[in-house]
Amino acid sequence: MLMDSYNWEKTGSENGPHIKLFQVRYDWMCNPRNGAEERMVILEGRDSANVVALTSDNQMLLIRQFRFGIGADTLELPGGLMEAGEELQDAAARELIEETGYSSENWEYLGKVPSNPVFMDSYIHHWVARDVQYSQAPALDDGEAVALVFLPIEKVLDMLLAGEFEHPHTVTALLRFFVGTGLLISGRK
Repeated sequence: MLMDSYNWEKTGSENGPHIKLFQVRYDWMCNPRNGAEERMVILEGRDSANVVALTSDNQMLLIRQFRFGIGADTLELPGGLMEAGEELQDAAARELIEETGYSSENWEYLGKVPSNPVFMDSYIHHWVARDVQYSQAPALDDGEAVALVFLPIEKVLDMLLAGEFEHPHTVTALLRFFVGTGLLISGRK
């Protein structure tokens, strides 16, 4: 018998440990397929924002930074966690200037996606900032070390299509950006 969906019922919940950026929560869930009860791990956290930052001469500002989960550098969009009560665009602007020293007066919202719906309850909000300009020295957190990388928009598209970006939030934002500009569907393969 096929079901249209599997809606799991939560039968209990308990707090787990607090880890650097997240609060662990354990939810006891009843499997609608067989009635078995499973303990699921949920990471509660704040939403994030990332920014497709464009200069007036069609360069995209990216950052290279070490990612501890994979033990390697990645090339990605600037971004990070929102502060409690912070407006979406304010968070994107703050993260852009903190990580790169660049700012913009020209913003466009690209939408949001779940950070990782398998075990996280937060979303990543994607933004475009056009005509970014250097405003001040970056203000990195103690756990950050980034290098700025400027690439022509066309080069970024080629890298995206070649699978050279590893951070899923960067991939999602770039896909939304390039589809929105029409560059992704204008005959490029």
